[in-house]
Amino acid sequence: MVSLSILASSSKGNGYLLETPKSRILIDPGIRYKKIIRHLSDMNVPVESIKAVFITHEHTDHVAGLPILLKKMPFPLYCSTLTWKALKKSMGLEDKAVDWRPFESGSRYLLDEIEIESFPIPHDAADPVGFLFHHHRGTIGLLTDLGYVTKLVKEKITPCHTLLLESNYDMDLLQADRKRPWSVKQRILSRHGHLSNEATASIACDLAKKGLKKLFLAHLSEDCNRVELAETTVKNKILSSSLPLPHVQAIDPLKPSLQIVL
Repeated sequence: MVSLSILASSSKGNGYLLETPKSRILIDPGIRYKKIIRHLSDMNVPVESIKAVFITHEHTDHVAGLPILLKKMPFPLYCSTLTWKALKKSMGLEDKAVDWRPFESGSRYLLDEIEIESFPIPHDAADPVGFLFHHHRGTIGLLTDLGYVTKLVKEKITPCHTLLLESNYDMDLLQADRKRPWSVKQRILSRHGHLSNEATASIACDLAKKGLKKLFLAHLSEDCNRVELAETTVKNKILSSSLPLPHVQAIDPLKPSLQIVL
């Protein structure tokens, strides 16, 4: 079995565990170390069984648990050179204390029976990437934190059997939100910010034409989105386009526990 388990998925924290019969890979430990351990314990996964940690980018909601995690367990850490430089600056990590294994955006890395492919995405980070996890059973895509879908991104995710895709906010809820100043809203709305439900729905239509089987909506804002709203927006857009409807499920930011099986 090949699966991607969601430990956390929201604007406040993210974390994923990729499992195959031979490997366990932690992606974006963006929640506290104790919470990571608790989630893994609930899944009967010993933390020492993890073979590596992969990072998409250096924002806190994707790396909050990383310093203590690496201090407790010296896992190999895979991220790009620019992301590593940003992590060292923001989190006080040191070259000599971390088993850092660099990759360049666009590269492929074989870890046991999984081929991990990275690709660049537009977001306001040092060198943000999405990931494709290739297996003989199919390909799982992990794509959050991007302001729009470039031609390259579209090419990369089109062959996915299963895709975890950002659907961060509803436009009306974001505009009405009183917690965020206009400058923050502008950042979210920018081409290096985040995807709205409507933007994700348009992408989903293109992927439905190509045979996508499972679509999971991730990184929902707790304040500016709703599970039902994200799902309905995407499903209605696909159905109104007379396209085959893949399995569409939004990940609840308050109850993220979910195992996606390929």
